[in-house]
Amino acid sequence: MRDVVFTRQSGWIPNVIREDGELKLTLGAGADANHDPRTFTFSISEAHLAVIQEDLARHLLLWSAVLPLCDAAGTRGRLDERAAVALLDPILLAAPADVDALFQRIPWDRRRLIAHGADIGLLERGQVCAAMRAATETSNEKRAQEYHANHRRAERGAALGPLDAAMLRYTGQYLHGATVPRRIPDAVDPALLPEVMRVIATAERACAGMRIGRDPRRGKRATDRRDWARMETTVQAAVRRAHPELVDDAVRTVSFLMCSEAAGRAGTPMEDDEAAADHRAERGGRAMKTALSFTDDKGAEKKWLRNSPRTAAAEFWEFVGDRSAADNEVFTIEDEEMGEGIQLHFYADSIARITTLREGEGGADPEYRVEYCLVDGIGGYRNLVSAFVRGGCAALEHHGPWLSDVAEFERARRRRDTR
Repeated sequence: MRDVVFTRQSGWIPNVIREDGELKLTLGAGADANHDPRTFTFSISEAHLAVIQEDLARHLLLWSAVLPLCDAAGTRGRLDERAAVALLDPILLAAPADVDALFQRIPWDRRRLIAHGADIGLLERGQVCAAMRAATETSNEKRAQEYHANHRRAERGAALGPLDAAMLRYTGQYLHGATVPRRIPDAVDPALLPEVMRVIATAERACAGMRIGRDPRRGKRATDRRDWARMETTVQAAVRRAHPELVDDAVRTVSFLMCSEAAGRAGTPMEDDEAAADHRAERGGRAMKTALSFTDDKGAEKKWLRNSPRTAAAEFWEFVGDRSAADNEVFTIEDEEMGEGIQLHFYADSIARITTLREGEGGADPEYRVEYCLVDGIGGYRNLVSAFVRGGCAALEHHGPWLSDVAEFERARRRRDTR
């Protein structure tokens, strides 16, 4: 039989229950292997209950001291009840000076107390009882998150000035640096907003006309890392020149914002290739290929015919975006009618063009000419694919040099990779 004896407004603050006639403190903390919340209980006395009911500060201090024991229990371990019970008298019944001294010796969850209104300055000076005079039952998690973010910055020596903090608030990255940035002018002190907007204007001018494309080798929505790095470097250099007072965190958040927005505006390679094909069609151009076969290293195949509503290049890059993976990095485009094709080796930044010299007759194997070429990133691959689907292997000639000797090609690849 379990009855709730005492509970506070916040459901997370430990409750007191009576179970089979015995008083116990119960709290939810951590999670099990299935990510469901774990519940821990340990025995308390009537004297402990009286303090918990009357003194919110002591109740919260006890909670902050028990939480590390819950963390130590992990996903399936047992709470060290003897250690938990040993905290009761020193926290709930001892003099304030003794409580302060205890908290110098034991682990405790500082963020819990800060979320419930603790004075941060007093906490950091070790005056935990005095710090809890303004404690509240309701929690302010944002206050705790801001403290944690500032503490992390302090650990790596990053001190924010008012404008630095305003830049991080504007992009929504003040609390979490990994958050996708966005523009939040309402989060900034109105007095600092004009300065923030001047920094943003500097960044926008620096990257005007630059773009970040997609890289289907890493999935449909993956961005071209080179484009990203180029824009990031350009924006950071411009912002540092114009606003040397900004710390690195503020400069990085501005470049992250510019790059994220550019990536969001980018069309997929499939869309870009179709737009290019439309432009060529307006100028009277037309693809030479009538049918192509796309394959990957896992045996998947996709056919493209000339009457398809989409270009061959667009269909191929969609096939790559759907199928490319760490263990699937070789893709082929073959024109069976013309007896030629190309094989893309994403793992090596290289490509092979394959031409049939003689068909196999009388059980003999066909004879092929295979030539290799190094490729400069996804932009290089897209140029080669577009050229092939328009004009076959002959159209690739000026994209070389093409090497037929495998050993010579491997030496060229090693020289490139060591530069």
